[in-house]
Amino acid sequence: MAPVTTSRLHLVLMLALTFTTGIIDAVGYLGLDRVFTANMTGNVVILGMALAGAQDLPVAGPVLALVGFMAGAAVGGRLLRRAAPGWSGRTTATFGATGVMAVLLGVGSLVEHPVEGTVWALTVTTALAVAMGLQAASARRLAVKDVTTVVVTSTLTGLAADSRLAGGTGDSWARRALAVALILVGAGVGALLLQLGDEGVGIGMLVAGALALAVTLIGHRHGTPSTPA
Repeated sequence: MAPVTTSRLHLVLMLALTFTTGIIDAVGYLGLDRVFTANMTGNVVILGMALAGAQDLPVAGPVLALVGFMAGAAVGGRLLRRAAPGWSGRTTATFGATGVMAVLLGVGSLVEHPVEGTVWALTVTTALAVAMGLQAASARRLAVKDVTTVVVTSTLTGLAADSRLAGGTGDSWARRALAVALILVGAGVGALLLQLGDEGVGIGMLVAGALALAVTLIGHRHGTPSTPA
């Protein structure tokens, strides 16, 4: 594939992972006691309010998610530090590990539903956060502009600050808008899956994990060092 085509493929793949992040965070927040496993800003805010005495807000879950996410990101950073630019074999390994972990946690959650506040639920939360930290580090290394796969605050800032309304050129507005829309739609899909009952948590992880593995397979087959899109 031509370099520019490969770069655009990377963009599409990271947008797909942004969609899966929406599913994962919806499942975590609604099904695992109000914990985000990808959006760490949300966890920091929840933890701050909980420590200040706000009623019925969790402490253990956000703390474990933060620790797990940082651990996953640290592992990803170390594994990818000497990797070749663009998509490499190590990129395949880290993104693939994210997908495998999500699938295994989904299967485990179907076998035994993670009830809020239990050891099993906290274990699922921590492991899922590790997977998302690994994904975030991998996406950071791949460096697709404006698409981190796990947060959209900076994307929204760029969308507004660089818009024609703000006196900018409006460049990259499409990818930024897509990233925001996809995490929004993903969260909606995750919430809908939870309406299936106790199985919804596991199914949500399975769907997200399967999509992550599909992204990994496509990236491995076609993802070569790229030039900016």
